[in-house]
Amino acid sequence: MGGNALSAPTATAVLTHVVKSIVDDAEAVRVEAIPSKGRIKLQVKVGPGDLGRVIGRRGRTAQSIRTVVRAAGTRDGADVDVDFVDD
Repeated sequence: MGGNALSAPTATAVLTHVVKSIVDDAEAVRVEAIPSKGRIKLQVKVGPGDLGRVIGRRGRTAQSIRTVVRAAGTRDGADVDVDFVDD
C-alpha cells in the first residue's frame, strides 16, 4: 500500500492547477496538505493581491473551487477541505 494514507494527490493537483489559472502570479501559489482529524486540509497561499481573485464575489469562486477539489478528493479516497490564506 504505497504512499501516505493521508494524502490527496489528485485533489492537490486539481487545486493547484485551478488556482494558478486564476491568479496573476502563478509562481507564488503554494498548496500544502495538512492531515486534520481524519481529513486532509489543503492550505492555499497566493501572492499579494491575488486572494480576492481566488475568493471571488461573495465567495462564489472559492466555493466552486472547494466543490471541484472535494470531488477530486473522492478519487483519492480522502475527505478534503480547502483553506485560502493570505501570505
